[in-house]
Amino acid sequence: MRVADFDFELPPELIAQHPVAPRDRARLLVVRRTGDLLDQSVRDLPALLRPGDLMVLNDTRVLPVRLLGRRGAGAIEVTLYEPECNTRWRAFAKPARRCRPGDRLDFGPGFAAEVVDRGEGGEITLEFACPPERFGALLERHGAMPLPPYIKRPKGGDPRDRTDYQSPFARREGAVAAPTASLHFTPELMAALVERGVGHTFITLHVGAGTFLPVRAEDTRDHQMHAERLEVGPETAAAIARTRAAGGRIVAIGTTVLRTLEHAADEAGRIAPSSGTTRLFITLGYRFEVVDLLLTNFHLPRSTLFMLVSAFAGLERMRAAYRHATDRRYRFYSYGDACLLEREDGA
Repeated sequence: MRVADFDFELPPELIAQHPVAPRDRARLLVVRRTGDLLDQSVRDLPALLRPGDLMVLNDTRVLPVRLLGRRGAGAIEVTLYEPECNTRWRAFAKPARRCRPGDRLDFGPGFAAEVVDRGEGGEITLEFACPPERFGALLERHGAMPLPPYIKRPKGGDPRDRTDYQSPFARREGAVAAPTASLHFTPELMAALVERGVGHTFITLHVGAGTFLPVRAEDTRDHQMHAERLEVGPETAAAIARTRAAGGRIVAIGTTVLRTLEHAADEAGRIAPSSGTTRLFITLGYRFEVVDLLLTNFHLPRSTLFMLVSAFAGLERMRAAYRHATDRRYRFYSYGDACLLEREDGA
């Protein structure tokens, strides 16, 4: 299918630059499989779910992998995106043309790296000259959160993003972008969901480089996803099996969760404990095996995430939903509002 079929217009002023406070005051557009659109709030989520439903959340933790440094007298910006080992990382560099194998990049006292390879599209590989056990502390000290380019910040960043761009469920380090659907949750909302009888469990998917990269192909069949590391534990697999056996619904909190569960499922929709990597690319025609409802933010035009939600809820339904959201001045992207989608072919 043509990538252009997933394009839409969005006024730039609707791109959220900061989250609302408290986070569960964000607006929530409910997209029914009937085509009905309901304007709600994230705080209404307990009433929109049923006792016995199971929410699945991503517990990945975002690393501060955006680094500002020097190559000699020149400034350089690096975003680490995939570790090869603790001190060797693949990265995006700006300007990459200045980086040649053997060059030294300085990011702060005791924190420097050598360029060991340069690839295509602004990609380089760095070897950091520090003891492996010191790398994490140095990254925390000198790095900034890897915000998407549509969130504008001064050169030094905004300290609030250390908290704002981190899920309240974050505990397993490894992501280079946030699972943004989880950013809407507060202790008060979780308490209300528990009181409602809605369960929750966790998977891990370390959000990777694909989040930063546009779809350059003209046909969806020609797009290749970057690999992302995942883990589904036995407790999560058992909780999903119990929920489905009892007639409850599986609610994916974010596209990262949906992709992880679909990757781990067999043709009957059974989830087995698993770990490894996934390159699963979901677009129109995909057969969903596990997830019944999806809570997600509003995504970029022509992106793999808009393709995913269109496969889940129907392309025409999502086009109508995004037109409605634009007309009603919803806030878009990572720090924006959310939508709750019913699966197009669900019961």
